Amino acid sequence: MTGQSIIDRFSSLLGSKGVITDRDDIAPWLTDWRGRYHGAADAILAPANTQEVAAAVALASETGIPLVPQGGNTSMVGGATPPADGSALILSLRRMNHIRALSPDDNLAICEAGVILSSLHDAAAAVARRFPLSLGAKGSATIGGLISTNAGGTQVLRHGTMRALVEGIEAVLPDGSIFEGLDALKKDNRGYDIKQLLIGAEGTLGIVTAASLRLVPAIAARAVGWIGVRSPDDALALLRLAETHLGDSAEGFEIIADDGLGHVLSHIPGTRCPIGTRTPWHVLIEVDHADMSEPGPAQRLESALAQALERNIAVDAAIAVNDAQAEAFWRIRESLSEAERAQGPALQYDISVPVARMPAFMVDAADAAERAFPGTTASSFGHLGDGNVHFHVRAPKGTMDGPAWIAAQGQAINTFIHDAVAAVGGSISAEHGIGQMKRAEFGRLASPARIAALRAIKTAFDPKGIMNPGKLIPRRDEG
Repeated sequence: MTGQSIIDRFSSLLGSKGVITDRDDIAPWLTDWRGRYHGAADAILAPANTQEVAAAVALASETGIPLVPQGGNTSMVGGATPPADGSALILSLRRMNHIRALSPDDNLAICEAGVILSSLHDAAAAVARRFPLSLGAKGSATIGGLISTNAGGTQVLRHGTMRALVEGIEAVLPDGSIFEGLDALKKDNRGYDIKQLLIGAEGTLGIVTAASLRLVPAIAARAVGWIGVRSPDDALALLRLAETHLGDSAEGFEIIADDGLGHVLSHIPGTRCPIGTRTPWHVLIEVDHADMSEPGPAQRLESALAQALERNIAVDAAIAVNDAQAEAFWRIRESLSEAERAQGPALQYDISVPVARMPAFMVDAADAAERAFPGTTASSFGHLGDGNVHFHVRAPKGTMDGPAWIAAQGQAINTFIHDAVAAVGGSISAEHGIGQMKRAEFGRLASPARIAALRAIKTAFDPKGIMNPGKLIPRRDEG
């Protein structure tokens, strides 16, 4: 536990608004997004600017007090939850929520770490630009957290993950020094890329305080289509056809198993199947243009889908006739996780495999899991364009005690699924990070060279081990 004298020293640095010690105010930030991890902390540090972050980190380094950086607390892997022993303090970036600059001419926005993603979307839209990354938690996820986890989403096919959208970073390193790297340089060969080391580091190497982010022109015209296909192989063939006919204007390409669609239709009011034929698999595709050139996205998508039907790649297809219908199509995709939860207890996996192997993996891994764990059902959906599979294994029908089932079967199923991922050259974390939930499995499956390199980098940046302890880096007994 942290002594009162230390808390007082932080208060002298950050002021009355900068240190929160009320138990009721701290409580909501001690549990992770999914409710799986519970921590303890004597205080939340809430600096108002980069200089205050630097002062707080310098004091933490001096006193050896660990810090857990936290933004919107939307981690899916327990990456922003403090240790249960109360040894760490939470350092919240939520007060640092200013967009320092936004230039449509430069297609850049400079945002502090606490800016909420949806706020950036709104600010960019006001100047006919957009930030091309979106996800379900956009109303609470913050820029700092998205950078620290290298977040993905439905637009990775065209624009890449957060790593591809960050042009510069400002961060406080574990000794309290400030890394000033906000300049958006296209060429910079001054040795190691500190910016890229901090992206995806999950707060273990420093605290991101601001970033220069790439913007793109606002969408002038869009087309959203729903296509029924017989198999993931046909979905991949459709993707390749779309790439040929649509070029880089295809922004989203999602694949959904029919049972997942059925769960949405059963549990989410107001949803309906966009096509008249229920097929074993479904594809959701979005095509966007930044101008009104002809042919427009709807015409180009219609032409591509006509060829898909002619070649027997697709069974049925529909193109949204307006934005409301397009949003209805997307609502199905965005409701999949909620509908899955309504089905009952399940283990959920955020994994990636090579795109060419994704169709076979989605079918074979589900069949294998159901054979290995009788009574379970397995299915998946995901971003076919980038190999990201959201894979679910549901408890046997009638299971009433989900936690007991997970306690009894969870580790065996985790090992089974992760081994299947490793066998095809995939990753056990596609877009959610490692956090503490996947740390042991990461240590078990990663090569010794990878783990050794991570530990060496961590030691070089953070020799006292005060940055987000217990996250990302496997312990010695875990790999």
